Amino acid sequence: MNAAQYQQRTSPDARTQAPQPPLIEITDVRKHYSQGTTTVRALDGVSLTIEAGEFVAIMGQSGSGKSTLMNIIGCLDRPSSGNYRVAGVDVADLSTDELAALRCRTFGFVFQRFNLLPEISAAENVEIPAAYAGRAKPDRAARAKQLLARLGLGERTDHRPTELSGGQQQRVSIARALMNEAPVILADEPTGALDTRSGEEVLALLKELHAEGRTVILITHNPEIAEHAERTIHIADGKIKLDDRRARVENVKPPVFKLDLTTRNRWLPDLVEATKMALKSMRVNLFRTALTLLGVVIGVAAVVAMLAIGDGSKQQVLERISSMGTNLLVVRPGAARVGGSGDIATLVEEDARAIAELPSVAAISPERATRATVRFGNVDYQTLLQGAWPGYAQARDWPMTYGSFISEDDVKGYAPVIVLGQTVARTLFPTLENPVGNYILVRNVPFEVVGVLAPRGATPWGTDQDDIAVMPLSTGYMRLFGKRYLQSITVLVGDSNEIKETEAAIEKLLTERHRGVIDFQIRNTSSILETALATQDTLTILLASVAAISLLVGGIGVMNIMLVSVTERTREIGVRMATGARMQNILLQFNTEALVVCGIGGLVGVLLGISVALIVQSFGVAILLSPLPAILAFSCAFLTGLLFGYLPARKAAQMDPVVALSYE
Repeated sequence: MNAAQYQQRTSPDARTQAPQPPLIEITDVRKHYSQGTTTVRALDGVSLTIEAGEFVAIMGQSGSGKSTLMNIIGCLDRPSSGNYRVAGVDVADLSTDELAALRCRTFGFVFQRFNLLPEISAAENVEIPAAYAGRAKPDRAARAKQLLARLGLGERTDHRPTELSGGQQQRVSIARALMNEAPVILADEPTGALDTRSGEEVLALLKELHAEGRTVILITHNPEIAEHAERTIHIADGKIKLDDRRARVENVKPPVFKLDLTTRNRWLPDLVEATKMALKSMRVNLFRTALTLLGVVIGVAAVVAMLAIGDGSKQQVLERISSMGTNLLVVRPGAARVGGSGDIATLVEEDARAIAELPSVAAISPERATRATVRFGNVDYQTLLQGAWPGYAQARDWPMTYGSFISEDDVKGYAPVIVLGQTVARTLFPTLENPVGNYILVRNVPFEVVGVLAPRGATPWGTDQDDIAVMPLSTGYMRLFGKRYLQSITVLVGDSNEIKETEAAIEKLLTERHRGVIDFQIRNTSSILETALATQDTLTILLASVAAISLLVGGIGVMNIMLVSVTERTREIGVRMATGARMQNILLQFNTEALVVCGIGGLVGVLLGISVALIVQSFGVAILLSPLPAILAFSCAFLTGLLFGYLPARKAAQMDPVVALSYE
């Protein structure tokens, strides 16, 4: 018989037409387990048949096996051997999900210790079985209020279990058992934790439910309570000693019964319910949640802030090197193996003129520089004095703020003219906005200021590019340098795609001019840019790695907290399984809690990381905020929740219901 497709209906007419299998049929069931070196025989060859509509009391002293028998009847536990059928279906053939469906739709549990979830209201406790049965929220909310009103708790629906008396909590437990209109009520010592009056009220409710046609199985050690049942089964030492049947209550007709073992995958509704449960759990355990969030928040914030700082630094380097020109070639004297310096006389102006004849060269400037003191009035300032050609400004793409740059005529005429950088201009002329037309002294020689360069800022190596004064190279030879050799030749290539070909052409040209001796070296600024960016990328990866380690530590913290949560909520897991939760539901719930924690932590961490980056920026540190690091960090946090939440969730989902319910 296929359990998933089996359907059995009974009615007064149907029972007279054809014999139906017993509702509960137990044959030679044994339950043994080890306790140290001793084998405990909780049940030892129990055979029992219970028909639909019976009110049965299973009575015995503590340790007699009565609770073990109830757990097996309610499919909370499996027998070591023997056979158990529900409405003709062999329970041993059912899958884990089919057992959950059987508990959800067939059995309603009333526990001695109530087993209500403390963080949710009475109505929400009652709704739990309906949520796992797939009922819509409005439908189950209305049903829960109706049941609580029937049991005299209509005004207490929004109260939490801790705000209810013991008798009221047991009524909530009974309402939960009735939520899915379960045909079988399993009550394990339902009056054990109640006073006499509350106990009588609970027994009256059970008798009322039996009168409506439900099968009631009552577990008790009290003979007076057992007297309320129409049949008493005495059990001792794991064996049935006596089965006392009394006259059945007249006019008790079991309701139409349908054994439905189908399982339904409802991912979206289940996910919504799991998210709500996760938020409630976080709210109840607020301090623990804050500690869990802290690790994720710090990790995500570190990733966002570090990448923003790293990318900002990288962008700053890129801009500064780009401002020097990315299609420049710089020729320096001296072979590459010994390095170059201004004291090596291997480059002259004629070399620059020859290079200028190459077709791909857009501008060229032979250069020689020295540090010297310049004076205006009573202000002396030492700066870099650069001798150059007019192509200097074009090669470096350096515009003017005031005046004009040196000209060809200035070079040919040895003109005593000078162009100041911003730093020099501000130092010599602090009160003068435009110093063009004024004269400054360079080694006691007056030079006319003909222009002021636009501000450039520092190089990636920290050198102030604006601390410079440029004069015609010819004038520099005559007034400052003396010897007529060069420190460098700056070459601007018209098309950046031809820079390697131009570099090769210059190398060939100079080699020929220097009679086969390679006494020079050529540097490509684009390669400098690539090297600098590679260095920055390495630093950014290093920063991101440190931040990722923080996120990893936060993830481990999430796993630890979730494992603690699973341990603390073991009984809750058992209650949920008893009311119909499948492994998938438990797995989804605890995974969702980890994801919600990491999701919230990720959002807070992103905001905190952006805030930290902006604060750092206010201290002059370059940052670059972009969506990608934030998305990456949040995604990592989310995946961290999924990864580190899976193990605790799997542990919870694989728990045995009877073990979880008995956890202290």
